Order: sequence, then C-alpha cells, then structure tokens
Amino acid sequence: MVDFDVVSLPETEHVAEGEVAPDFTRPLVNEEYWEDRALDDVVDGPTLLLFHPMDGTFQGTYLYNTVDDHGWSDDVDVLGLSISTPYAHKRLLAERGDGVRIFSDPGADVVEEYGLAHDVDGMTGITESRPAVFLLDADRTVEYAWVASEHPEFPDAEAIGDAVAELVD
Repeated sequence: MVDFDVVSLPETEHVAEGEVAPDFTRPLVNEEYWEDRALDDVVDGPTLLLFHPMDGTFQGTYLYNTVDDHGWSDDVDVLGLSISTPYAHKRLLAERGDGVRIFSDPGADVVEEYGLAHDVDGMTGITESRPAVFLLDADRTVEYAWVASEHPEFPDAEAIGDAVAELVD
C-alpha cells in the first residue's frame, strides 16, 4: 500500500459555475492525429472539460478511468487538458479515455487563465494543472465545477454523473 501525504493547495480564483469558460486555441489530440482547435469551435453541446496534471500521473489516470467506467463520453463531449505534449496524449488515449480528446498546453497558459496553476515541487519552472472538472453547456457556461483544494484529491464521480444527467435530460 502506498501512503501519500495530503497537502493543502493555496486558494485560487478559478473559473466558477455560472461563468463562461474562457476560449483558447491549442492542439487538440484524438487517437489518430492532432490539430489546433479553439474551445469555442468544439463545444457545440454539453461538454465535460477535465484538467489534470501531466499524463501518467495517477490523478489523470483516475479521471480517464472514471470517464470510461461511467460512459460519460456516450452522453457528452469529453475534453481533457494538461501540459503534456500531443505525443504523450496519444499514448494516454491508446490506453484509456474512450471517446475523449485532449488539449495540449505545455506552456500552462490555459491552466493559468482558468486559475488552476500548481507549481510542481522539486521541478523549477514547471507548472501543471491541479485536477479540475467543468461541465459546460453549448454556450460554454459552466454548469458544474469542481477544483481540487488539496493533493491528492479526486472529484466525486456521482456528483459529476448527476450534473451530466441533469444537463442532458
């Protein structure tokens, strides 16, 4: 059994329910290829936008396993975002995240804009995203928001499922 120390993360001014999710353009990766896409161009209905630390972290693995376990990509468009490269995203999508596409934000500019930046201990100059989940409507209005306040912390899958069901019904 692996023990983890729980670390409180500093308060943050993140995107919140009722706000319009900021638009951005970044490489959007699927299982076959990637291309620059704007969030506004790909959100045309209910969309689950997942922010996670670098690909390969247990928080990212947990998020995409949860998406797969609950079949959310059958009901809503599921988009991820992390600082990892498109190559890393392709490897991740080959293993999990059925029906998911992931934005690549290596400079963490989108992570910063959403108020989710977390400096990685022991890695000078590396900023990644704290885990976060945003459920957007077709106009990019945030209908549900969850942002980690400690490390490690995981979203409540039941609460996300309830929010998805409420938005698509």
